Amino acid sequence: MLIGVVAGLIGLALGVFGVLAFRVSEEQRKLVDVEYDEPSIPEGAAEVLAVVGRAFVVVDAIDGVVRASPAAYAYGLVRGHTVVHQQLLEMTARVRRDGVILESQLELPRGPLGQGTIVVQVRAAMIAEEYILLLADDRTELTRTEEVRNDFVANVSHELKTPVGAISLLAEALESSADDPEAVRRFAKRMQKESARLAALVQDIIELSRLQGANVAQRSRPVDINTVVSEAVDRSQLPAESKNIQLVIGGHAAAMVYGDQDLLVTALRNLIDNAIRYSPDNTRVGIGVRAKDGLVSVSVTDQGEGLSPEDQERVFERFYRVDAARSRHTGGTGLGLSIVKHVISNHGGEVTLWSQPGQGSTFTIRLPEMEGQDDADAPAARKAAKTATGSPGPQRIDAAGVHEQGASA
Repeated sequence: MLIGVVAGLIGLALGVFGVLAFRVSEEQRKLVDVEYDEPSIPEGAAEVLAVVGRAFVVVDAIDGVVRASPAAYAYGLVRGHTVVHQQLLEMTARVRRDGVILESQLELPRGPLGQGTIVVQVRAAMIAEEYILLLADDRTELTRTEEVRNDFVANVSHELKTPVGAISLLAEALESSADDPEAVRRFAKRMQKESARLAALVQDIIELSRLQGANVAQRSRPVDINTVVSEAVDRSQLPAESKNIQLVIGGHAAAMVYGDQDLLVTALRNLIDNAIRYSPDNTRVGIGVRAKDGLVSVSVTDQGEGLSPEDQERVFERFYRVDAARSRHTGGTGLGLSIVKHVISNHGGEVTLWSQPGQGSTFTIRLPEMEGQDDADAPAARKAAKTATGSPGPQRIDAAGVHEQGASA
């Protein structure tokens, strides 16, 4: 009898426990369902957005980020589940209020510290009834290119206007001085100078335009940098002699580079001509050559006035002149260093500047050595270069005699 009562109590307890366990399980399942019931965009929208090719952000009714592409995070538009920029939130608020499609170009800070900006074309529109889609296209590089193009056109117009106007005035003066042989000779000489300046400017513009569209890879071949130096120095002899400036070559590079020899000669000649133009008479310009750590470098050092830190930051800009009046007197176009920068960049190298006021300037170009070469592969051009640089013309000194980055040679 007692055993039956105990068994009945145990069965009752197990039944109650089972009911309680079932109810707890149901409550937990409901909680789990609520916890993971995340917002989702309409069916098929995710697949469409994946192939749009733009950065995208989908926000809900309270501007919480429902879905965002990796590009949106990379651009800094989204951080976590939050839209970063107030301008974007203003667009979503207006779309939500007016039910319209908005499109705007915005310049936004790229990072949390505000270092650098990104220009994006943003389109905002409703999808379904509660979500808003933001499509963003990066226009930073396109905008920068357009600004450079506009500045270039404005500068070219200004630079061409000066010699053209001078030639026009000189022609009028020449016509009115037909009875004065001395005045005719003076005006004719001025016209010749302005014409030469105009021709040089046009040639530099053509050269710069050609470089911007050039595909160096298609025209590249092994190049002996010593031959490049020899040819560039030879082409700069006449302007150097006119100022009694000595061109001094120091060092030798055994390694070859890969590139376009004519373009490299043009770049180095522009550096040498620039050094000659801004050097005092009866001085010297040093050209140092060396190969080290997989790089071939050529340095051009003058004994001019040097450059201030402010000028050093802008000296490679098109048409920038440290002293505009002096540049016009010496015949500079303001494009020579821009051409140098384009040529060297197209060859995978760099050009750097060291300068101090009163101590001259040193421009250094560095190019990667050609891979897979050894001493046995030295071409006949290298021997020819040694012969050429050893011939009468520019003086040769030890590499130590030319400073790569220091005081003037």
